[in-house]
Amino acid sequence: MTQNPGWGSGHHGGWGGYPPPPTAKPGVIPLRPLGAGDIISGSFSTLGRYWKQLGGVFLAVHGIWLLIVVAAVGIAFAAVHEHVAPVFDATDGRAPDREHLTPILLAGATLLVLLIVLGITSLALSVSLHQTVLRNAVLGRPVAFRALWRATWRRAPAVAGTVVLSGLIAAAPLLVVMAVWLPMTIAGAGATDDSSPGTVVLLPFLLILTMPLMVWLTTLFGLAPAAAVMEPAGPVTALRRSARLVKGDWWRVFGVTMLAGLIAGLVAWLIQLPFHLVALFTLIPAVSDIPEGGVPPLGALFLFVLLVLVGGIGGQLVQTGFMQLVSGLLYVDLRIRREGLAAELLRAVPAGSAAPVPSSSPVG
Repeated sequence: MTQNPGWGSGHHGGWGGYPPPPTAKPGVIPLRPLGAGDIISGSFSTLGRYWKQLGGVFLAVHGIWLLIVVAAVGIAFAAVHEHVAPVFDATDGRAPDREHLTPILLAGATLLVLLIVLGITSLALSVSLHQTVLRNAVLGRPVAFRALWRATWRRAPAVAGTVVLSGLIAAAPLLVVMAVWLPMTIAGAGATDDSSPGTVVLLPFLLILTMPLMVWLTTLFGLAPAAAVMEPAGPVTALRRSARLVKGDWWRVFGVTMLAGLIAGLVAWLIQLPFHLVALFTLIPAVSDIPEGGVPPLGALFLFVLLVLVGGIGGQLVQTGFMQLVSGLLYVDLRIRREGLAAELLRAVPAGSAAPVPSSSPVG
């Protein structure tokens, strides 16, 4: 399916007037309306079957990301190192000179922008990666690393646009609140030479009011990244597709997402826990033998950081990947229910390769 241009955005209206196809399970899910258990188990099955491909691309992307960050930090420090001492080591209490402070602020701002761009890029690649794998997993098809790498990069720009637009839309209520609250606070402080207690108390109240709307918007457009990869679609079209699919099933999508989030958090914690315990028990004996004022052995510190890093990467891979797969399967489920996607998928399955699902299987 990596070569398939997508599943399209056909609107058949339920089963489109034809009877539902016989239930089959060629891949990680049965091709019928999915229950919450089908979505959770299908996500875990996808991680289990394609962990090599997912882990390989994930590590490659984050390895490149880490190299870029290290290189950028090194270049920035080399460019401003002569200004660091006058700014941070001043002992006379005077404010640092602008000629020393400005280069450091510019370097910091540049690094911040770079980190934001890299963060969005890595998130887009991660989403594109998992949704591309899921397209193959639904039909039980293998996927080669090279083909997965190309397909992941191909859809990453559209996914990045979708992520940025959906994030801005979901954050719009918060931005409106801050746009109103900040001028009120500044005006009040300027008038009284002190911050107004009323505006300080008002902020939490306004934030509480915006939370339901932000959650509603996040859920409404939560399937847009999946649509950007599966169909494939541009950012605006993907947002419209998500809103159209979620409409009428908002509470179900929200509930499954919350349940998946709790499961993902627990699994990630269980993955990281043994690494953290081993790291801690490795460091404690090394630290206990250090005389007062001494420095811990570099070998023990390196092993501690390495174990914590490995545990964190493993937990993040499972947690973020699992949630993205759940989102993708929610998208598939809604299209099966409303657009007869199961029939289209069955036509793409070679005859005899789809194992039947017992008729007693529950339909969620």
